[in-house]
Amino acid sequence: MSVKDKVIAIIAEQAVLEPSDVTPDSTLEDLGIDSLGLVESIFAIEEEFDISIPFNANDPTESDFDISNVSSIITGIERLVSEQA
Repeated sequence: MSVKDKVIAIIAEQAVLEPSDVTPDSTLEDLGIDSLGLVESIFAIEEEFDISIPFNANDPTESDFDISNVSSIITGIERLVSEQA
């Protein structure tokens, strides 16, 4: 399973949706994921990939990690995974 597929599966689980309902252009808001769901998604992604996401849940605009849509989240995670390798 690719990074993209794993991330989509985690986000879909948090949104209580099927992975096929999550598109790269989807925003977390589109998917009905609130701030608590976002934090839970971040924790699940960190655990899945054994990475640490530089994300400030209290002030997402102050983070270097782009959560504007699913595609940007995937890109950021792919970058963190490759830096770790």
